[in-house]
Amino acid sequence: MENQTIGLVIHAVGKTGVLHQLTGVIARHEGDITSVEIVTNWPDEARTYFEVVLPGGSDPLVEELRQLPIVRAVEVVKTLETIYGKRIIIMGGGAQVGQVAIGAVSEADRHNIRGEHISVDTIPLVGEQKLADAVRGVARLPRAKALVLAGSLMGGDIERAVREVRAQGLVVISLNMAGSVPDAADLVVSDPVQAGVMAVMIVAETAKFTLDRLKRRVF
Repeated sequence: MENQTIGLVIHAVGKTGVLHQLTGVIARHEGDITSVEIVTNWPDEARTYFEVVLPGGSDPLVEELRQLPIVRAVEVVKTLETIYGKRIIIMGGGAQVGQVAIGAVSEADRHNIRGEHISVDTIPLVGEQKLADAVRGVARLPRAKALVLAGSLMGGDIERAVREVRAQGLVVISLNMAGSVPDAADLVVSDPVQAGVMAVMIVAETAKFTLDRLKRRVF
């Protein structure tokens, strides 16, 4: 049987050591945890979401989890990768973020009706340190594949953050703005709507477009 990826929502008693007990059972079934999120952690209930790659069926794992004294219920659900797919993050000045989102959402819709799953997240931010922290945070977000920086002036620690997340495999697109961030990005696009479109085209499997084929990086 081929490996399968499943989503698990586990309702348990909220107490110290819950995660340790749950992951122990998953490990015994040779489950490879690819994502985990503590949804709630209250004294009367801890709700935890796992995405797990299993070498066989999920029934034996689910049954053993349900037998744990701390567990109240186990749900097998569709993974967030299946539902929401790849994520594109847009951050920067509000007006520019909105224009990039127009392009990204419109292009994502075109690919999603052909079977893709691409979602778009936005956050308007102002200030070098806030933006630098947010850029570094994108590398920790599950399913984030591309970041678009939309503003009029970005540099300093934001540039350093861009180089760091690119080294971790994140694609970074910058608007053609003042500052040193455009020099650090994978791609520089002047039109914000087009920047959103190109971000989707880069991550979409249904698009015949790759950064490596571009003869220039500024548009």
